Amino acid sequence: MAWRFLSPINPGSLAGRLFLSAIVLSTIVLVAAGTILSTINRRSVEAGFDERLKLYLKVLVADVAALTDGNANVEPGNLGEPQFQIPLSGWYWQIVRVDREAGTTAILRTSRSLFSNRLPALVEPGQPSQRGDFRDGYLTGPEGRTIRIVEQEIDLGEQNRFIISVAGNSDEIVEERRRFDLTLSVILTLLGLALAASAYLQVRFGLRPLRRLSRALARVRAGEKEHVEGSFPDEVAPLAQELNQVLDVNREIVARARRQVGNLAHALKTPLSVLINEASGDSGPLAEKVREQSALMRDQVQYYLDRAQAAARAATIGHVTEIEPVIAAFIRAFEKIYRDREVRFEAEIATALRFRGEKQDLEEAVGNLVDNAGKWAQTRVVIRVQRVEGVAAPMIALTVDDDGPGLPEAARVEATKRGRRLDETKPGSGLGLSIVVDLATLYGGHFALEDSPLGGLRARLVLPAL
Repeated sequence: MAWRFLSPINPGSLAGRLFLSAIVLSTIVLVAAGTILSTINRRSVEAGFDERLKLYLKVLVADVAALTDGNANVEPGNLGEPQFQIPLSGWYWQIVRVDREAGTTAILRTSRSLFSNRLPALVEPGQPSQRGDFRDGYLTGPEGRTIRIVEQEIDLGEQNRFIISVAGNSDEIVEERRRFDLTLSVILTLLGLALAASAYLQVRFGLRPLRRLSRALARVRAGEKEHVEGSFPDEVAPLAQELNQVLDVNREIVARARRQVGNLAHALKTPLSVLINEASGDSGPLAEKVREQSALMRDQVQYYLDRAQAAARAATIGHVTEIEPVIAAFIRAFEKIYRDREVRFEAEIATALRFRGEKQDLEEAVGNLVDNAGKWAQTRVVIRVQRVEGVAAPMIALTVDDDGPGLPEAARVEATKRGRRLDETKPGSGLGLSIVVDLATLYGGHFALEDSPLGGLRARLVLPAL
């Protein structure tokens, strides 16, 4: 039972559609969440890095202010960071004096790490800018390496206007973002797998009432129950109740149809019997014709009434018939009927085979086939029943073989037509095989005449199995 609960989901089923839609929506939400968190982290990392650069920049601003105040003992750039002393380390600072009147700039001081290079400006000289504000961004520094730079333009009066810049190696930002994104990807992947498992279990658990309803219907169809039984959730219980009402209405319609067919049969047979009895007292040609046509009408009326009853039974849900007892009863009966001709009847039936339909219809089909084989057989009739796989459901294949003279292929189609008798010396109305054809069609099966391995004729009837 646990394995069935954890069985794979068919993508084309309702469970598959619910599961796939949950996976798609969860993936979209997780990707969106990952993108948002990655963006927030990037901004947070950059802000933290900028705060570090601004701290260095503020120290430089204080040093420059002291220098301009005439304190010659101040040496700008003593930031306590060894990276600023290593050439081309990726950590740099720069102080640029701006000439207001000439509109030119000149480097006042640089870190030793810059060596003979110069930091690019975030704002080109001459471009409008707000003095006193911090500016930050990414630029290409010495040796083509990407750096994160923070700069501030200060005005100390008396032609003392400076642009102070501090830059750091952006590889630290990239590496920290990479570690965060990797951790985030692992966490979101695990979360996605957990959500997928949760969605799978929810779909399986949520649709269990529908599977129980399906099994209950299967038991009704198999004839084990007359109604859908069991407790169902509020959303499914009305469906089960409606199905039970449909089953009851179906049985009532079939019962009413049977009664009406029986009444019609009685109403038609009585006048026909009167006509035949009245005509039996006269030996003239008119009386003979009346007897002949009345008998024909009686057979036709019986044929169509039987077909109407069979159609009503075929539409009924829940009828199942054991095959072996039906065939065993016919073998006992026909062995007595054909005892004088010493015809032997044999049966080969697979165990536990059941016909999904009325016992009366199976008896009529089997009786016609076995009777027809017994009429033509020399010494032997073999009945075989086995299970075969149909297109939509399992079927039973019933074959009746005889060792008689057989039937030419061209005559086999004629033999299944209503009222056709290929040999008038044999008893019968010519309706037997056509009845079998109609029953097979009503139940979604088929009937065919073939060559028998015994040398005679094989009748093959396929009907639905349980």
